[in-house]
Amino acid sequence: MFNQQDFQENELVRTGDLALFVSPTNKSFIARIVVDGEYHSHRGIIRFNDLIGLPWGSQILTHKNSEYIILQPGLSEILRTTPRNTQIMYPKDIGFILVSMGIGPGIRVLEAGTGSGSLTTALAWAVGPQGKVFSYESRPEMQKLAQKNLERVGLSDRVEFKLRDITEGFDEVGVDALFLDIQNAYDFLSQARKALKLGGFFGSIMPTTNQVSRILISLYRYGFAFNDVCEIILRYYKPVPERLRPTDRMVAHTGFLIFGRKMLETKSIDQNQYLENQETEWQG
Repeated sequence: MFNQQDFQENELVRTGDLALFVSPTNKSFIARIVVDGEYHSHRGIIRFNDLIGLPWGSQILTHKNSEYIILQPGLSEILRTTPRNTQIMYPKDIGFILVSMGIGPGIRVLEAGTGSGSLTTALAWAVGPQGKVFSYESRPEMQKLAQKNLERVGLSDRVEFKLRDITEGFDEVGVDALFLDIQNAYDFLSQARKALKLGGFFGSIMPTTNQVSRILISLYRYGFAFNDVCEIILRYYKPVPERLRPTDRMVAHTGFLIFGRKMLETKSIDQNQYLENQETEWQG
């Protein structure tokens, strides 16, 4: 028999908690537990008052006796269930970005191209209450959706949203890291350099190799070094001991990740000439 005293407070569902509900067919949704709150679906109604005080991992029933498991969501589940109207970044890419760019507690990070706020959510999660995310977006409808998504998971106070084009640059200077998720990121390396501190991390994501070539040229032109290009390919396996094999589908190419570090500019005359020749070829 369940005895609430046998559990630590953080092992129990509390008012205000974000909860992940998973069905027997592995369909899931996330909701915040509020007094008198309910979730309605074709599987029945879940009444949140009945959940407060239950241990995480409990099996619960809707009013139609349909089963769900209630869990605390991890960042990956939060990102996968983010409401969107455009393609969002995948957790496999986001995780590598956070590690490669040193995103952690207390960091000041700037991003352009908020979109639905998937990366914004991960950045806000990682920087903690002492850090700050500055997020630029030029489309009002996208920014509104991103703001709603950050409010949904209780992280909006860590993000400063800015609605404008970045052609004229960023308001911030000396940020620790900067990520561009925009189609023509190679046109904004000058603005990125002015916003970053010396040694600061730069990152971007692009779908095609010709775009990567262009941004590499811009990185060298504007004094970035230790530049890297990679892609993350993820393959899951069916977790059945007797028939362990890859799943039928895999998340392969989602984009090329580009990284660099802002350095003191020390270009030689020959290097400048080479870069000018490359840009002339692109424009021709």
